[in-house]
Amino acid sequence: MKKLLKFTPILVFAILLSSCSSVRVAADYDKDANFDQYKTFAFFKPGIDKAEISDIDKRRILRAIEAELLAKGMTKSENPDVLVSIFTKSNQRVDVYNNAWGWGGWGWGGFGGWGWGPGWGWGPGWGWGAGWGGNQVSTRTEGMLFIDLVDAKEKELIWQGSGTGYLVTNNAARKEARIKEFVAKTMEQFPPEIE
Repeated sequence: MKKLLKFTPILVFAILLSSCSSVRVAADYDKDANFDQYKTFAFFKPGIDKAEISDIDKRRILRAIEAELLAKGMTKSENPDVLVSIFTKSNQRVDVYNNAWGWGGWGWGGFGGWGWGPGWGWGPGWGWGAGWGGNQVSTRTEGMLFIDLVDAKEKELIWQGSGTGYLVTNNAARKEARIKEFVAKTMEQFPPEIE
């Protein structure tokens, strides 16, 4: 039992850490669009300027998107087939964990007792017990990154991908890695596999 108590905080931390690392993605696209025709791209500055995040994070996101599109065989162009825009949303999530549990009890006379502890004396007596309790509250920022691809000639949205997950805000290197993860997982959905 003592070993379980010793490793419980580590187990809880491991579960939280693994749940924080995943990015949930979704994508939607215009079924009438011919994705084979899109070979070049450029960023749509008016749309990107409206994203309510720091300019540093915008640059991180745009570099990650550019790297993903270049890896897919597209090229950046002054006369693009596709315009790329982004927008973001975030919300604070508050989780309350109730860790109240324990064991022990009170004895009723003699050397025995009810529960898990011995009682003392001949009358009602108190046993011993162990417990660990209280609530733990954690606040995390969950963010959504939307990546929009717009047909440059028609000015119509042809593909939208979104990534949702927990953000890292206190470490620049971890934040950049997390942004790359958001973008890479989201861009896995592009181009769509048309059925």
